[in-house]
Amino acid sequence: MTTLAIFTKNRSNPAYAAARLGADRTTQRLDAQTVHYVPEKPDDVGEQIALIDAAIHERPDAVVLVPVHPTAINAAIGRIVAAGIPLIGFLNAYTEAGPIVYVGADDYAIGLKVATYLYEHLDGRGDVVILEGAAHSVTSGARVRGFRDALKHFPSIRIVATVCGDYLREPAKRATAELLKSGARFDAMLAANDDMALGAIDVLEPAGRKCAVVGVNAIPDAITAIREGRLLATADFNAMKISEIATEAAIRHLRGEALPREIILPVDVVDRTNYAAWDKPFEQRESIRWEDAVK
Repeated sequence: MTTLAIFTKNRSNPAYAAARLGADRTTQRLDAQTVHYVPEKPDDVGEQIALIDAAIHERPDAVVLVPVHPTAINAAIGRIVAAGIPLIGFLNAYTEAGPIVYVGADDYAIGLKVATYLYEHLDGRGDVVILEGAAHSVTSGARVRGFRDALKHFPSIRIVATVCGDYLREPAKRATAELLKSGARFDAMLAANDDMALGAIDVLEPAGRKCAVVGVNAIPDAITAIREGRLLATADFNAMKISEIATEAAIRHLRGEALPREIILPVDVVDRTNYAAWDKPFEQRESIRWEDAVK
């Protein structure tokens, strides 16, 4: 049976749980199997390198990998390629040549789109805090650039602070608590993912701070928060669907099919007007068809 080695960054971010589910659903449908490689310490470079070397030793038919760092695992990526194991990249763009196909979304466009939504909600006036992911994160950097570039059309919106929540709920809670302790005044928060957005809300609500919060990922907890009126909106950066297409790309390559070098999935803003389509656990959400992703 065809075996795919699936690499995700951690077990703490719900988006990566969704990615693993997407890979499993696809291999089950296409008569293959997955072996998951996940660092015990979230986003740990050394652990992912060791896991890559362990996978190379096991000789999977293909590797589907999201790198924990944009450059620090490049040598390990090179070892996958040198071993003759087909490599599919997904979720985070690579700085090293190697992937046969890259599957993801346009993170800059995501940031631009969801920030524009928030700034319009504020009627083009107000003070905003950016909650960014880990400093080395490719996706966070691109999304934050989108947040800032959207300001060109809203001269009365100000970014009054940028704080780091490491893409995780607890660090985001700590960062938000420190922000409130500093006495900062703001009307809204732009979080580079939902886990951080929810962490911010965990602190803002008990403090009695009314604040419009927007995230990215459309995880189930975020959709619940939108339904309850606690989260303004999120962007559907769908890690499960991206993983499904990346996993299918690996299997199609192994079957000898020609593939595009890059597959970029579209992104929707999810709010109170349309959340119902996402208001279900990942296990109950629909898979994406190859024909709808690769046109």
